[in-house]
Amino acid sequence: MDKTVKALLSEAGRTFAEEAGIPLKDQPGALFKLLVLANLLSTRISADIATAAAREIFEAGGGTPRGMTRLTWQQRVDALGRAHYVRYDESTSTRLGDMAELVLEEYDGDLRKLPLKAERDVGHAKELLEEFPGIGPVGADIFCREAQAVWPWLRPYLDDLTLKGAERVGLPTDPKRLADLVKDRDLAQLSAALVRVAKDKKLADQVAKA
Repeated sequence: MDKTVKALLSEAGRTFAEEAGIPLKDQPGALFKLLVLANLLSTRISADIATAAAREIFEAGGGTPRGMTRLTWQQRVDALGRAHYVRYDESTSTRLGDMAELVLEEYDGDLRKLPLKAERDVGHAKELLEEFPGIGPVGADIFCREAQAVWPWLRPYLDDLTLKGAERVGLPTDPKRLADLVKDRDLAQLSAALVRVAKDKKLADQVAKA
């Protein structure tokens, strides 16, 4: 089992925040960027395109709530287009602008206030996240899986998709037993890896054979 976990982290353990160039910290800018990424990953589009789109949005100046609202709708569409984030570019541009406005209005631009508002209750935190335009249950799961790297009170955050990945590579599907296989600080990497193998049978087979 240890061998499988090592192969899993080695082959697929890069977080989606890392892929999008987000040095994840418990800071307003990083947390907002993660929320943007969760929004972009929520649509039926490849993770590679979504993370590329996040980088383009950040490069254009949309890495903070204020910066996002200062971008015009067309500038956001153009940034998404440069990453080939097509079909959803126009609706996503609108949602990103509306989401940034809500972060400013409800949290004064600082998502570190969300745990306080949620009283560090995971279920309540997900409900608050789902209030943001473009963030539904899938987006809330994405945000929480990645944010557990900097918000210990979320740990272990292992949702149905991660458990599906665990089953594919022969790891325990009980969240506690699964979480016990790695150090707390590695849970975000583990969850990212499990999501990848849940969605990619070829990768899952590769890990399982390692």
